[in-house]
Amino acid sequence: MDSDTPAQDASAPAPLYAVFGASGYIGSHLVPELLGAGCRVRAIARNREVLAARNWEGAELVAADAFKPDTLAEALAGADIAYYLVHSMGAGKDFGELDIKAARNFAHAAAEAGVQRIVYLGGLVPESASSAHIISRRQTGDTLREGRVPVTELRAGIIVGPGSAAFEVMRDLVLHLPVMVTPRWVFARSPPIALQDLLEYLRRAPQTPETAGRILDVAGPEHLTYAQMMRILAEEAGRRPPRIISVPLLSPKLSSYWLRLITAVPTPIARALIEGLREDYTADDSEIRELVPQQLLDFRSAVQAVFRAEQENAVAARWTEGAFMFRDYRVDYSYYAKKASGSATTSASPAAVWSVVTAIGGKNRYYYANTLWKLRETLDWMVGGPGRNYGRRHPTELRLGDMIDSWRVIGLEPERRLTLWFGMRAPGSGVLEIELTPLREGGTQITVSNHWHPAGVWGLLYWYALYPAHSLLFSGLARSIGTRAEALSAASGAQSTAPDAD
Repeated sequence: MDSDTPAQDASAPAPLYAVFGASGYIGSHLVPELLGAGCRVRAIARNREVLAARNWEGAELVAADAFKPDTLAEALAGADIAYYLVHSMGAGKDFGELDIKAARNFAHAAAEAGVQRIVYLGGLVPESASSAHIISRRQTGDTLREGRVPVTELRAGIIVGPGSAAFEVMRDLVLHLPVMVTPRWVFARSPPIALQDLLEYLRRAPQTPETAGRILDVAGPEHLTYAQMMRILAEEAGRRPPRIISVPLLSPKLSSYWLRLITAVPTPIARALIEGLREDYTADDSEIRELVPQQLLDFRSAVQAVFRAEQENAVAARWTEGAFMFRDYRVDYSYYAKKASGSATTSASPAAVWSVVTAIGGKNRYYYANTLWKLRETLDWMVGGPGRNYGRRHPTELRLGDMIDSWRVIGLEPERRLTLWFGMRAPGSGVLEIELTPLREGGTQITVSNHWHPAGVWGLLYWYALYPAHSLLFSGLARSIGTRAEALSAASGAQSTAPDAD
């Protein structure tokens, strides 16, 4: 613990920090922050398997859902501090009502469990706020305060960190468009805060008794217009800042309609963010600076920290959203990926299916719609790409780094998952994963997924042009792998039961 942590009775257990929404953006960063400070942590999310994939050593993992009150009692039992980091922006137009319902359930459960403090991360709220997203954040805080547990609400503006939706929208805009025709909101002001500075506030605020029952603005050391932020971001990425042309008739709502052509950030979230940019956002963070003092990063330094963090965490064993290596080590490729997938089930065992998966490519080709594969490879070859570099090191065995035609093996988990990096020429970077899931009743589910990190508008247009073919291709590939595995199992079984020759 830091020296600013309140002294504890030596005989009493250390406080337990429950992070509700641990699989989300802030939660997935806060859990390791707390663990690194020596805190006891319980990570809570709807899906425990998602949490387990984080490999957080020392964290207790619990599945719970704010819309299912009966799951909350066990999740919050024994917790001293409970972080509430969930929202329903991705659920569509009714997300505000859902947020209130979830917050009410959580506040009641926290009181019943004896939680001493709720820490809620909200958003800055201008007096003239009309955005459903901003209003919902305010109402969520109000609903939590209706309960019996003291609430510390931290209100933040734009969070500058890898994967932050607002930051990634800006990254996609400035790195993909040489000229931007924007509404007047591009000159609205906001106080961006570096992700690391926000995590420091979140970690230390509940350790400070004076923050109980308070609403505190948190912000970086400067207020900037969105145009200024985008210019700095482009400069730090080594790109020429885009020319910005402001027009009076293009509202944030209209902007949100074409946003999906520019950014790969999930559309409901990006739209909610854009529609909240009608006014200036100001923060008076004098109280939190006095209660939780720290040296804050300015916006340029925060952007530098983002790029540095991406480069330091470049290696991954499987596809993970935003992983730098799967974006071809390019800061100008979209953090968020587009996805297409298909699946099928088979009676064959994972071992039998795996033997088919690891023999893909080369002379065996791709088991389904090989004419389409051949067409794409030929088009790549015509523009100087490696599309017709056929072959593989061994007909059935694979190891990391192997080439399968123009694909490279970058992830290999026997009988579970094969990850291939897309090697042909295209405006972006792609990964193909074939995942095997054993079924309780026997057999295997086969899922084939393509994750595509577009490089600007051309990368998105490329994705949309191929999406219909991908939907057909991946479902067919999964079925064909299953059929071949069943045939292989049948042949193996027949051979093993055949009578010995005299």
